[in-house]
Amino acid sequence: MGHGPAVKLGKDNASPYKAKLGIKMFWVYALLYLGFVVINLNWPSLMAAHVLGMNFALAYGLGLIVIAMVMAMVYNYFCTKAEREMNKDEKAVVR
Repeated sequence: MGHGPAVKLGKDNASPYKAKLGIKMFWVYALLYLGFVVINLNWPSLMAAHVLGMNFALAYGLGLIVIAMVMAMVYNYFCTKAEREMNKDEKAVVR
């Protein structure tokens, strides 16, 4: 049984761009999550306040989930765009 990759993988010219973008997006999300933790530690009663028909803790938690999904879609869009632009010269040479 071969457990190797299904296709031959070449060099990804967009890899440095994708790494930098991923690290920046990680820190943005980490700061948002840090805000959630800080509020819970310092002002736990604030989490019981009602916002949009639910308590703040639930609204903030759902917001974190939605933001993570939106950030994933944004990351995918920009990485795909960068891959197409940076790897098109390589494809022209192969043909």
